[in-house]
Amino acid sequence: MELIRFFLERRGEVLSLSLEHLVLVVASTLMAALIAVPLGIVATRRARLGRWILGLANVVQTIPSLALIGFLIPLPILGGIGARTAMVVLVFYALLPIVRNTYTGITGVDPAIRQAALGMGLTDRQLLMRVELPLALPVIFAGLRVATVVSVGVATIAAYIGAGGLGSLIFRGINMLDNRLILAGAIPAALMALGADWGLGRVQRRLTPAGLRTERGSS
Repeated sequence: MELIRFFLERRGEVLSLSLEHLVLVVASTLMAALIAVPLGIVATRRARLGRWILGLANVVQTIPSLALIGFLIPLPILGGIGARTAMVVLVFYALLPIVRNTYTGITGVDPAIRQAALGMGLTDRQLLMRVELPLALPVIFAGLRVATVVSVGVATIAAYIGAGGLGSLIFRGINMLDNRLILAGAIPAALMALGADWGLGRVQRRLTPAGLRTERGSS
C-alpha cells in the first residue's frame, strides 16, 4: 500500500520520465535500424566485409555500457553530457540483433526460390527488394524486437550522464537508499520492456506468412 501511495504521489514525475525514456528508446532503435538493415544487406553480398561487420557488432555488444559512455564523453562530436551520448550508446547496443537478423533472414531464404527468381530474369536488386527482403521481414523484425527490449534496459543508464529517463529515479533511489524510488523507476521500465516485447511480437506474428505461423504454433 505504501508503494502504491508513493506512486500516486509521484505519478506526474514518473509519467514525465517514462515519456523521456520512451523517446530515447524509440528514436535510438529507429536510428539503429536505418544503419543496421543496410549493413546486414551488405554483409549478405560481400562475404569478407560481412565477417567484419558482424564481428565489430559483436565486439560492441561485449563492452559494458558504463565503459562505453566513459569512452564517448570526451569525444567532441559523439560525446559530451546529455541525451546525445545516450542515443549513441543505445544505437551501438541495438545494432547487433538487427544486423544479425537481417543477415540471417536474407541468407535463410530458400536457394530454390532465389534461383527461380533469377531464372525469371530478376536482377540482384530486384531479387533483394521483391523476394529476399519480404521473406526475411519476420526475422528482421524479430531483431528489431530484441533491440527495443535491450534498449529499454540500457536506457536506464542514460540518467548517469544527465539524459533523463527512468534511470533518474533509480540512481536517486540508490544515492538516498530509498527502495521506493528505485522501484518507481524499475517497475515502469520493466513494464515498458514487457509491453514492447508483447506489442512487437504481435506485429512480428502478423508479418509471418500464415503457413509458417501454423508450423511454429504446432512445434
